[in-house]
Amino acid sequence: MQPELAALEKNDIRDTVELPKGKKSIGCKWVYKVKLRWDGNVERYKARLVAKGYNQVERVDYFDRFSPVVKVVTIGTILVVASTFAIKDLGPAKYFLELEIAHSIAGMTITQHKFIRDIIKDTGLQSSNSTATPVPMGLKLTAYDAPTLPNPEPYRRLVGRFLYLSFTKPDISFAAQQLSQFVYRPCVVHMNVPLHLVRYLERCPDLGLFFPSSSSFTITAYRDADWAGCVDSRHSLTGYCIFLDEALISWKTKKQTTVARSTVEAEYRNLGATTCELKWISYLLQDLHVSVLQPIPLYCDNQAAMHIFANPVFYECTKHLEIDCNLVRDQYKAGFVLSSYISNKSQFADMYTKLLPHAKFVYSLSKLGLVAFPQAHLQQQSKLSLCHHSTLASASNSLIDE
Repeated sequence: MQPELAALEKNDIRDTVELPKGKKSIGCKWVYKVKLRWDGNVERYKARLVAKGYNQVERVDYFDRFSPVVKVVTIGTILVVASTFAIKDLGPAKYFLELEIAHSIAGMTITQHKFIRDIIKDTGLQSSNSTATPVPMGLKLTAYDAPTLPNPEPYRRLVGRFLYLSFTKPDISFAAQQLSQFVYRPCVVHMNVPLHLVRYLERCPDLGLFFPSSSSFTITAYRDADWAGCVDSRHSLTGYCIFLDEALISWKTKKQTTVARSTVEAEYRNLGATTCELKWISYLLQDLHVSVLQPIPLYCDNQAAMHIFANPVFYECTKHLEIDCNLVRDQYKAGFVLSSYISNKSQFADMYTKLLPHAKFVYSLSKLGLVAFPQAHLQQQSKLSLCHHSTLASASNSLIDE
């Protein structure tokens, strides 16, 4: 507390003023935090003096809000670019905001091994058998699977931790999205799924993102849609993953805002969303003075959507898609994106929109470029272990042979 008070005094941020008429003071309080190192040992104790903003009433004490938050794709893109620089900081980060960072000649690995271990410990599933997929096959959850949980807080806490964990675990994005639909009214049957997901995390807790040190800055995108995938609203799901060279920098599982009347419509709205993300990434790379090879291949497994992509004529059944059609087609004509066909068997973006059987899930996981980093080496010279990756790759090869 004393260092915090000393910092406030040093920066001269306080001033005594008279409270305006009709206004109220909101007060302040101390917030305490124990900062840990990557190995779980205490690094330091921190105290912050914060304002009680929650005492304010909207449209009485304040009107506008602005809370800028960095996008995950921004962090991933900058890490890929930074990995190619010859000049490095003399003190590379090893542990930051529950992220474990390892540096090597090959590149940079980011995992959340300790965070996953904390989740497993908190749920008491240390001795449970691990599962092969994040969500049980054939599961269909609805918002009305009565009865409701007497205490929804454990469910909500787990879902929040899964959402944060998906920053380095893109393989659980679909599961986290499905679970987040029910945080306002979780039912008893819903609680079985996050516990199943915890057991999946036990299977490979050291698997994380890898950003290679050599990059040609070639962008590749894969996208898929699940028509009427939501049982309650019949909204479709959008899913995509984008690579900068071999590094996965952006991925998403999101429910579409409107109901699609056909598979083609759901797929094309997905094309629009993925094209917007690609455009945003290209603007970011331009600001970093990085040249992007164009056109960017955009892999799709729906030939009807690809036909609309390149056809300048609007048919009666696609007039309501005119905005998305014009957006995607303009970028196609400008040479920014190029729609490429990929078979449904090879389309690994399926893992962001639907439940997959074990073999297809393992194949899709092997394509994400994730690597396993042994925890014992984190304190030493950061050497990558590709044991899990090679296992996944061999499993995917056997699936292709079949």
